[in-house]
Amino acid sequence: MPGIVVIGAGQAGASVVAKLRAEGFDGAITLIGDEPVPPYQRPPLSKKYLLGDLALERLYLRPERFYSEADIDLRLGQKVTGIDPAAKAVIIGQERLGYDDLVLATGSLPRRLPASIGGDLGGVHVVRTLADVDSMAPGFLPGAKVLIVGGGYIGLEAAAVAASRGMQVVLVEMGERILQRVAAKETSDYFRALHTRHGVDIREGIGLDRLLGAGQVSAARLSDGCELAVDMVIVGVGITPDTALAEAAGLAIDNGIAVDAVGRTSDPSIWAIGDCASFPYRGGRLRLESVPNAIDMGDCVAGNIIGKHIEYVPRPWFWSDQYDVKLQIAGLNTDYDRIVTRAAEGEDAVSFWYFKGAQLLAVDAMNDPRAYMVGKRLIDAGKTADPDQVGDASVDLKALLKA
Repeated sequence: MPGIVVIGAGQAGASVVAKLRAEGFDGAITLIGDEPVPPYQRPPLSKKYLLGDLALERLYLRPERFYSEADIDLRLGQKVTGIDPAAKAVIIGQERLGYDDLVLATGSLPRRLPASIGGDLGGVHVVRTLADVDSMAPGFLPGAKVLIVGGGYIGLEAAAVAASRGMQVVLVEMGERILQRVAAKETSDYFRALHTRHGVDIREGIGLDRLLGAGQVSAARLSDGCELAVDMVIVGVGITPDTALAEAAGLAIDNGIAVDAVGRTSDPSIWAIGDCASFPYRGGRLRLESVPNAIDMGDCVAGNIIGKHIEYVPRPWFWSDQYDVKLQIAGLNTDYDRIVTRAAEGEDAVSFWYFKGAQLLAVDAMNDPRAYMVGKRLIDAGKTADPDQVGDASVDLKALLKA
């Protein structure tokens, strides 16, 4: 019996196969990954793992023996080269593997610098896979000069690790401020000040013109004409959904692999989950790049494959660790028109609350887990909070839940 095939052994793929077994599915399950290691956590790669504070085995989502014990055929280091929807088969080199249901958990790909500006030089790195981080780790030496291109969370996390290692760090962001696409000015200001205190040279409104070097990067020319000597470059300019297999198979694409409310693609036997998938949301479509989305969507689709017909309702949350600051984000801040700042006790503790009119949309909480939890409970329940009470630190946070 063909059973269920999952392409992509990341967080989403690992979640869906584990949930299928937990739900009692006893048919064949095959999980295919193109990396040589079992499914692992990606967020710690640019944080504790790069710092050397987390062993490889602790990255694994589950011990490798879990898959054999759960009768899941885990195929590592194998690349799916095509899908034949008519024959209901995936192609792995010369092999054709049949399926009853296929789940695409292909994730996303980091944007890279063009070779025409030096993106293919040695010492130029992205942060996406275990191999990416392993290749850059030996260069994290005290005094080494690193240029980070991109002021999003990946770039800032890499800057924090590099600065903590005693490296000389320059970060360039071509937008007018770091985190411009994802956060309010208040959050940008907070993290700019944090990194500046740790010695990071942040240059906003400045892009990269080109990288220089003979085989190995040795310098960078910025858009303002400045040239910097560099030993390493880390590129954090975003990711794109990995839709190549889906496109070649003729599936509908709309900012990722388009799925319906239950996670099914335009082919009724094929599903998509995680970073690669866009789903219906408030009259439009949404694609979320986060661990919680990968887990929750995987769980939802596992149930739907066995006939539950559960519509996926996201409850977005995210986090980032930089130095001794933990940022926790609840909700989506799209179309906010007001920011309310709430002071908190503790070092570097504060939260920024996003409102559209009277409706609470999202919360950025830095070293303030109580603000995050209260904000998340309100947002998940579709409730709001009085902005005046939010901004008054003398008002107990729990009172916001009772309003």
